[in-house]
Amino acid sequence: MNTTLWPYYFKTAFSNILNNRLIHLISIGTITISIILLASFILLSTNLDNWVRKWGESLSMSVYIKDGTDEKSKKDIESAIKQIKGAEIKGFITKEEAMITLKKSLGEQAGLLEGLDDIALPGSFEIIFKNGSNGAVDPKLIKASLEKIKGVDEVQYSQQLIERFQGVMGILRFTGYAMGALLCIAVLFITGNTIKLTIYTRKEEIEIYKLVGATDWFVKVPFLIEGVIQCLAGGIAALLLLFLAYAAISPKTIDVMDLPVINLSFLSVGDMGFVILLSLLLGFVGGFISIGRFFRSI
Repeated sequence: MNTTLWPYYFKTAFSNILNNRLIHLISIGTITISIILLASFILLSTNLDNWVRKWGESLSMSVYIKDGTDEKSKKDIESAIKQIKGAEIKGFITKEEAMITLKKSLGEQAGLLEGLDDIALPGSFEIIFKNGSNGAVDPKLIKASLEKIKGVDEVQYSQQLIERFQGVMGILRFTGYAMGALLCIAVLFITGNTIKLTIYTRKEEIEIYKLVGATDWFVKVPFLIEGVIQCLAGGIAALLLLFLAYAAISPKTIDVMDLPVINLSFLSVGDMGFVILLSLLLGFVGGFISIGRFFRSI
């Protein structure tokens, strides 16, 4: 392909966009919405993955005590915990303190707990493991041994909650991938139909080009460039709008009870590059499908 023709191709593509600006604006707007949804899923998934990774870096346990357990049994439980290698008792949370913490975490919804007896929340020993001990201890074995002690109702550890959460994350990822595939198909459909409309608006001009001996690719390339431009514009607009929405969020940290703090971060350079490259690819493929299906009928 003659490279000296590229200025002509781009000039023709931009001219076509300006001449059919309403159609292209509607198309770009729809593409922007689709890519915003896709980029939002990537943003959410990335932040949740970072949160789970941070959560998994430290091991903690909650040893829940049966209601009515006497002080001697509590001392025996405390002594057993202190004998665990790397374990450190962060403190003992009474039933009343547990209820206060729960009410604080619920905020304005704390009124839902009115009339709920404090016995619904058991007291617990909160255990953390010193740096470097995570991976050197078997939380399942510790859980089993502690639950055999008199007065212990249940033992929960952070990795146990992570495993459950990762199951939910797996479902969310599958849903996100399915949604992403559907959005990509939608973008291809929008791009293809927009290019098809612009082809029909220039039908007579294209026929003249063919009569004077112009090759098919001489006529097709500007339409491919149109598809790439509108998807690229949609991708860039989506990232800008998503960043503005992210910048407007305050605060950037989310603290839920005693779980690790979620530090919200925007898409990395790699993720933004992926969105841009995906937009370019969708524009090219959408335009290519359109001209391949409809060009011969002109």
